[in-house]
Amino acid sequence: MAKIVDISFEHSHFGLGIQSGTPRLSWKFACDDESICDFTQTASEITLKPVHRNPEAKTYRIEGSESIWVSWPGPPLHARQRMLVRVRAYASWINSETKDQAQGVTPWSEWAEVECALLGRDDWTAVPIARSLPQPPAAEPIRPVLFRQAFDLPANCGLVDRARLYFTAYGVYRAYLNGIRVGDHEMGPGWTSYHHRLAYQVCNVTSMIRERNVISIEVAEGWYAGRLGFDSRKRHLYGDQIGPLAQLEIFDPQGQVLRVDTDGSWKCHASPLIRSEIYDGERYDMRQDLGRNWASDPNYDDSGWESVVTLPFPTAQLVVPRAPPVRVTQRVHPQQILTTPSGRLVLDFGQNLVGKLHVRSISVLRNAAVSFIHAEVLENGELGIRPLRDAKCTDTIISSGESLINWEPKFTFHGFRYVQIDGWDPRDESGADGKSPIPWQDNITALVMHTDFTQTGWFECSHESVNQLHRNTQWSMRGNFLSIPTDCPQRDERLGWTGDIQIFSPSATFLYRSTGMLADWMDDVAAEQSDHAGVPPLVVPNILDHVWPSMPQAVWDDVVIILPWVLYQASGDLEILQRQYPSMTTWLSKGVRRGEDQLWDPELWQLGDWLDPQAPADEPGDGRTNGTLVADAYLVYVTSILARISELLGKKAEHIHYQEQASRLRTRFHEKYVTSTGLMVSDSQTAYALAIALNLIYSAAQHATISRQLSRLVRAAKFRVATGFAGTPIILHALTQTNNLPLAYRMLLEDGCPSWLYPITQGATTIWERWDSMLPDGSINPGTMTSFNHYALGSVVQWLHETVGGLKALEPGWKTALVAPRPGGVLTHASVAHESGYGRWECRWEVIATQSEGETVLAVEILVPPNARAVVRLPNRQEETVGSGRYRFTVSFVPEPYPPKAIEPFITNPGQGL
Repeated sequence: MAKIVDISFEHSHFGLGIQSGTPRLSWKFACDDESICDFTQTASEITLKPVHRNPEAKTYRIEGSESIWVSWPGPPLHARQRMLVRVRAYASWINSETKDQAQGVTPWSEWAEVECALLGRDDWTAVPIARSLPQPPAAEPIRPVLFRQAFDLPANCGLVDRARLYFTAYGVYRAYLNGIRVGDHEMGPGWTSYHHRLAYQVCNVTSMIRERNVISIEVAEGWYAGRLGFDSRKRHLYGDQIGPLAQLEIFDPQGQVLRVDTDGSWKCHASPLIRSEIYDGERYDMRQDLGRNWASDPNYDDSGWESVVTLPFPTAQLVVPRAPPVRVTQRVHPQQILTTPSGRLVLDFGQNLVGKLHVRSISVLRNAAVSFIHAEVLENGELGIRPLRDAKCTDTIISSGESLINWEPKFTFHGFRYVQIDGWDPRDESGADGKSPIPWQDNITALVMHTDFTQTGWFECSHESVNQLHRNTQWSMRGNFLSIPTDCPQRDERLGWTGDIQIFSPSATFLYRSTGMLADWMDDVAAEQSDHAGVPPLVVPNILDHVWPSMPQAVWDDVVIILPWVLYQASGDLEILQRQYPSMTTWLSKGVRRGEDQLWDPELWQLGDWLDPQAPADEPGDGRTNGTLVADAYLVYVTSILARISELLGKKAEHIHYQEQASRLRTRFHEKYVTSTGLMVSDSQTAYALAIALNLIYSAAQHATISRQLSRLVRAAKFRVATGFAGTPIILHALTQTNNLPLAYRMLLEDGCPSWLYPITQGATTIWERWDSMLPDGSINPGTMTSFNHYALGSVVQWLHETVGGLKALEPGWKTALVAPRPGGVLTHASVAHESGYGRWECRWEVIATQSEGETVLAVEILVPPNARAVVRLPNRQEETVGSGRYRFTVSFVPEPYPPKAIEPFITNPGQGL
């Protein structure tokens, strides 16, 4: 019999600190018995039991098959309230061996605990505090600050029943209780639109409380007050005073509470970190270190410390993020140590990653400086720092003459594969006995940092370069999903560009459980859109308003409709659409700048098919596809999506309005851009791909023409990439939909520049911003906008998952999925898996040549999770729908002719002349 596992609340598997009094529940089923198939829940029972003395449990019955986003069945919880929850399900299934139908009830799940966070302003008694200093110069960084407060438990307190620390900061912080670090968050509380939303964390610190205690917090400027954006002088964007807001609540068994709040009684002191900046790195002066006692000893003499000042309580909404925090998720050892032509020492970690260094031991003379300079690539054998622009990316230690043990930067991160070390040679470092050397590979490690989401997508095939492409995309996503979805993690930018995540979101939600993080970010998008007359900023949080104030742009600003729709398709969470609906309608009614035909105003310059490889290095928007055509295609598309969303939300009048509007815009798009035979005014791959993928075609004749034109353009380009931001995510889908599957495979497997595999021939371990970020001669692209870690062009992995692997959701949340692998090219096998809200989906296939001459079969194995269904579509087999279970199919298979031929201009053919 199946059993219930993995109960979660809202978007979190961690039930502590839920920002809702009525948290929705989700659960999965585990079944070890392979004879049970077509398992379908028919009803569920949920028991709620309060966590207090003599609890009274109550059980609620809910009819139906829903096992994700199930409404809270009981009365709303209040702030801090805890509740135990268990679930069992009534179900039917089929025994695959006997074919008998059966029904029954699962065992009760284990108890899961949920606890509400602080739900309103009245639940807070603490206030923010800061160091009392004159206003810092606008061009200068703010030095990090230490804060501390000692306190005793009341004499009559007795046992501590529970203790919770609710904390955040203006800046980024680390908190300690009796010298022990609270939580394992990095760069907390993360980056939000601080004027609208300020995230806070909740930690269980019950086991850390003693009779005498000290709570201590170190705060640096982070995104709140640090330098951000292209303008190196732009600092203090949200404020020029940094400090914590913390509320420690300690309960005894009788429910009495002791609160320790940040207030005017705390003390503060300058940190031994002279500076700590996101772009430029951290500078640590060991000579000014106060030792550990300031954070661990309640009796520490802090008479020389300063009094703090209190700050007004935040006007922004205080929220617990739906997403997990940023954490260190992996350690990577260096692969080799290099000496550059100029004599510099450089570590190669073998992988372009995002994070920071950890060093076990550093021993140098007093006053000596040791610097670590980070970069993604080498150029001419030296560290390639030009792509970093104004970012220094350097961490420096000033030695006190004593050995520095277990050092790592606290409040910065870097994008790097290579690290140049100045002032120290790790090969000379000795161990604690002063004699035995520490192997340099063990002494220095790279700590990988990102939002700690769970991996949910896997892909593997018989072509190793394609596997590397998939791995590169995963690494780029991990590196750029650090609190917000950024465009790059290394240079003086690292911003939440709306266009990048819009095109990558289907891949992102398949690869990792990122729905909660992106839903949080969409709250900021909507909040900042409201500040700009309905126009979403190009980056969120918006720190570039002084550069591009309220400039409406298709593709980028369309994120307000497309991304919530993608999140809904991935998760089944209808609440995301409800919450973002006003943002969507505002964008179409107020934000879009329309011409007389209600399409986009043609006088407005559009980013369009950004980074078309034909565009000049210094003009990345100057592509071969008309920018207004791209914008208008997207406008038809997002209007049709909003019509579907309105229907889902029960808004009948608005559904009719947007449906009719989409139909009119589609007609006008045709009148403007498409001939009756199907030719388009922009004779480009992107134009034709948009027409196919966004369903802008009227007739079969047009479809046939577009199929031929797209085929011709792909073959004329010799299967190299000829698309930018708008065309790249959809070009292989468009080829597949127009019966050009061999062309799609041939384009995927091309390794000449520009192509998806070209960077891999150059040793890339992440996705590049430009197709030719590194030129074939080993030099860096001359453009000023060059990054070696952008996920956007890795959006091709969606095609790998859906077409090569053969898995695609048909119902929101993966209640039903399509299993339809399309083998091709030189691939002989592939496998794909996705962990959905219902459980794990798998599809594995292999092309097998049988002993009969010329006969080939396709062997397919699929796994459907309990309480879900699959539509199976295989060659030479009738489509069928199956329930949960593991299935094996073998069908006859005739591969399409491969490889297709390119169109070669006759004047370039060997032996031909003019």
